[in-house]
Amino acid sequence: MTQAGRPAIAAEGAHLDERVLTALQGLSGRLAFSGLRRVLGTHPESLARSLRRLEREGLVERVDGGYRALTRAPRVDGRAARDLRSIARVDLPPGASPGTLLGRLAGRWFGTLRWVGLLERPGEELLAWARRDGGELVLLGLERGVLSVYVPAPREDDDPAEAEEAAYELLYHAAEALRPAAAPLESPAPGVRSFVLGLTANSREN
Repeated sequence: MTQAGRPAIAAEGAHLDERVLTALQGLSGRLAFSGLRRVLGTHPESLARSLRRLEREGLVERVDGGYRALTRAPRVDGRAARDLRSIARVDLPPGASPGTLLGRLAGRWFGTLRWVGLLERPGEELLAWARRDGGELVLLGLERGVLSVYVPAPREDDDPAEAEEAAYELLYHAAEALRPAAAPLESPAPGVRSFVLGLTANSREN
């Protein structure tokens, strides 16, 4: 490699580092590597190098379930930073286990939906997926026995119908997971498991 080419590569790496950190700060929570790659649309090797650099600088840490930012910045106008629009709210049937439901959903792919991670908002945590085509996020929350599916509030150039279609796809799979005859699935990743157990405890308290 020539000396002249190195500054350009360094600048490209710094730009990706900034994008990664902005995404982790704006999408506050624990993002899986694959989910972060999907959100940013970057090459896996480039993302891995960027995360290692940010870890060395003390800006990012690897945790159960993915990565999270160690620094806080003003929320950007990102996909999950905008207000959320509720698409559907469903009461869990009597006897339904929140832990079982979330264990069957978290960390998994469904149709055109690809797992992103656990996003934090004031007073709640949400499970997040991204559409395979790189579209908006679709989010699911569970509080006091009510399952809610959200999408980010649309911008001028967004097609609300596409986001709603993805939301109803997620709702369908959530309904399938509620069926008593649903096949048991393997245990979720440790970070997801702690989130599920926390929600289960909160549901019992309420």
